[in-house]
Amino acid sequence: VQLQASGGGLVQAGGSLRLSCTASRTILSSNVMGWYRQAPGKQRELVATLRSGRDANYGDSVFGRFAISRDNAKDTVYLQMNSLKPGDTAVYYCYARQEGSAYWGQGTQVTVSS
Repeated sequence: VQLQASGGGLVQAGGSLRLSCTASRTILSSNVMGWYRQAPGKQRELVATLRSGRDANYGDSVFGRFAISRDNAKDTVYLQMNSLKPGDTAVYYCYARQEGSAYWGQGTQVTVSS
């Protein structure tokens, strides 16, 4: 499975961005898709994950500002990021699990200026 992410960029603090990630083949809706991020010098951390029939799971630092959604017909997961802060600056990685394996996208840079 290949994951293609898009939508990153440069935005001012308080602004919004929407990330998209499309899988090269069907990811069952019962399997997890989501987003992680990694800032320079820091470990990769959870942003949000989603699986059909379950509540979305958010990292503490983004809860209430970010929203994850999924279009199973398009094998695409989205991340709507609002009220962005400079601390959200990172490379954002798309993630999916399928048949016991984990898959990662190539990453998309999000930079939030103060």
